[in-house]
Amino acid sequence: MRFYYHPVSTCSRRVLMTIEHLGFKPELVLVDLFKGEHTTPEFLQLNPNHRIPVLEHEGFVLWESYAIMQYLADLTPNQTLYPIHLKARADVNRWLFWCGQDFMPGVSLLNWENSIKGMIGLGSPDLTEVARGEALLIPAAKVLDDHLANQEWVCNSGLSLADFAISAPLADQNRAKFPTSDLPNIQRWLRQVQSLDAWKHTEPSSH
Repeated sequence: MRFYYHPVSTCSRRVLMTIEHLGFKPELVLVDLFKGEHTTPEFLQLNPNHRIPVLEHEGFVLWESYAIMQYLADLTPNQTLYPIHLKARADVNRWLFWCGQDFMPGVSLLNWENSIKGMIGLGSPDLTEVARGEALLIPAAKVLDDHLANQEWVCNSGLSLADFAISAPLADQNRAKFPTSDLPNIQRWLRQVQSLDAWKHTEPSSH
């Protein structure tokens, strides 16, 4: 098993947490985004969308972080991150799809404008884009905060792929200036996720 990733990539991080929790030991292949290695002809043969992460397993190449997480869980006997019961699994899927559709657009905009651009020397944030990112993220974050008011984890089944998927981008909440720091239920839940070995062992410094 081979996993192509970059340590600053949110999408890589959510899969790395899944890998750590489930006990996989893949070969880790660093794809240097800052050097454009995700745009090389060799990498595009793995993922024509020129994005990470990518998983290779027994001749099967899989991209899209949520799909990789589901695949890894399905490979693991007796795991509980991705329940077998139909309704419990549908609940996890619901929040994975919500993460991609509702949560990540604003997250990605703010991370790019307030964090990544500075890292790679592309200048100051575009304030119009920052405002657009905040307008997208604020209502999504409120949905999550309200939901977590009476939830220990995102799903009733307990710790799940949904927790890893949604928490991963919040590692950047301060640097990227997400409008989430004053949402108490999100912050309580995030501290709980951060106490897990899966979080601690996938900090960028550990890769």
